Amino acid sequence: MNTLVKMHKTMNISIKRIVTAFLLLFFTSFTCVMAQKDDSGATFTVQGDLVSSYLWRGFYQTGASFQPTLAFSIAGFSLTAWGSTDFDGYKSSEGAANKEIDLTAAYTFGNSGLTLSIADLWWAGQGANKYFNFKSHETAHHFEAGLAYTLPVEKFPLSVAWYTMFAGQDKDGNQNYSSYVELNYPFRVKMVDLTATCGFLPYTSYGVYTGAKTNDGFAVTNVALKGSTAIKFSDSFSLPIFAQAIWNPRMEDAHLVFGISLRPW
Repeated sequence: MNTLVKMHKTMNISIKRIVTAFLLLFFTSFTCVMAQKDDSGATFTVQGDLVSSYLWRGFYQTGASFQPTLAFSIAGFSLTAWGSTDFDGYKSSEGAANKEIDLTAAYTFGNSGLTLSIADLWWAGQGANKYFNFKSHETAHHFEAGLAYTLPVEKFPLSVAWYTMFAGQDKDGNQNYSSYVELNYPFRVKMVDLTATCGFLPYTSYGVYTGAKTNDGFAVTNVALKGSTAIKFSDSFSLPIFAQAIWNPRMEDAHLVFGISLRPW
């Protein structure tokens, strides 16, 4: 028993150090990128999306939300901080507003179409105030590994991604290793960029995916079609907008989401 306790403590300390190191790396890298010249090959992204409702992999999370993105990439490597906060003033006043912060490190292997990612997903909500709690059966963090591949066919750019939670809150006594698989196919019709999506759970997964219902085995959770375009106000200013129809056969649910993207260029 003492050995198990020591192992849990060691794991908690290790995870906390990893996340702290990730945060330090993110801000240190940001400083380095800002100090480099324009020809360094580095890109920096600042963006915010306003959405009529927030869905995650086909599952409803909350209503109208603001979702900022802060990211940079260089030589195939990228670090991204993404968040979501809803506009529910009543719940917010009670410290229960929906709040999510996701940190992702990814590396794309040249022109192979292969991308490997590690993510820390945290959506305990406003008022939880335990972001740095990494105790095995108390943490609200979900640590996830992802592997994505895009076919090297110009006329058929289908991408396939597999994500598996390997540590954190994804537990039912033991680690569940809940997984999600998603296929995306982008195409264009006149002035509209479209993406067809099909996402599914390959086997029984934890309640973070299924909510009140139990997922027993394979389940399709995300069938969607997204269209993106821009409203042109002048030669120098356009407002990107998007709409997405989403169906979740597993939950027998459907949504139509509208969004506006705000970015400095």
